[in-house]
Amino acid sequence: MSTEIPQPTPQPGMAERAIDAATDVSRTIGEVAGGLHAAVDRLTLAIEEARRPGRPLSTVAAITREAPLTSLFVAFLFGVAVARRR
Repeated sequence: MSTEIPQPTPQPGMAERAIDAATDVSRTIGEVAGGLHAAVDRLTLAIEEARRPGRPLSTVAAITREAPLTSLFVAFLFGVAVARRR
């Protein structure tokens, strides 16, 4: 039989808890930033692919250069149509 009195484990102080919380937030921000970086890379690749000759963005860009006011009017009408659905 032991005569030693068990000592309670000390609770972490406010500073230690703040450091732990900051470390968790830092990790989370790093993970989110990594995910955003990967998403931006995929989007950039998709846009570059769509801009190649004969692809949709290339065609839209050519039409917009030829008739800018008409393209602006069509975009306005498209925006009105989308806004009315909501």
